[in-house]
Amino acid sequence: MSLTQLLTLAGVAVFAASGALAAGRRSLDPIGVMVLAIVTATGGGTLRDVLMDRPVFWISNPSIIGVSIAAAAVTWLWVHRFPPPDKALQYADALGLAFFSIVGTRIAQSAGLSPFICIIMGALTGCAGGLIRDVLVAEVPLIFRQSELYVTACLAGIGAYLALAALGMPPEFASMTGIAAIALIRIASIRHRITLPVLQIPPRPDH
Repeated sequence: MSLTQLLTLAGVAVFAASGALAAGRRSLDPIGVMVLAIVTATGGGTLRDVLMDRPVFWISNPSIIGVSIAAAAVTWLWVHRFPPPDKALQYADALGLAFFSIVGTRIAQSAGLSPFICIIMGALTGCAGGLIRDVLVAEVPLIFRQSELYVTACLAGIGAYLALAALGMPPEFASMTGIAAIALIRIASIRHRITLPVLQIPPRPDH
């Protein structure tokens, strides 16, 4: 099994877990939990594959759906025995973002696309699944929340990966460094509320 395939499975598992946690917060039934887990785990990769005009990864490898269902089931059983911390969903999402951002970048890179397009494909792969999940459960998507770094973490990790790859570092080292950078920046922003400046338009004074 290739490194990209291993990272894909890891990303699918943790993103499916985040989907199951989001479903649990909305008190969905087992079917709802399963559907939300699958959509979260496959949304980003599906968008990437459609845009790149390549076979959709979970259609080519249906075991992806099995991994999503298994991760959702394990999450369901786990939270019934051990109630998760308040930010468990954000932490699972951070890991999914890290794995899938680098997977998307590697896939675009292997297709011979330019570094700029590789960054876009990596970001789409990492962000789209969580975005769809949050929309489906009527939450403000994590990607748009003021209190957290999200795309910034994604871009920093992808940039680190591409820079190390360009310097000739082994793919495994470059990939794991990019994953670690995304996860650490994202988790630090969750724990310490690290933010970027925001655009605020002051109210127009009455005349």
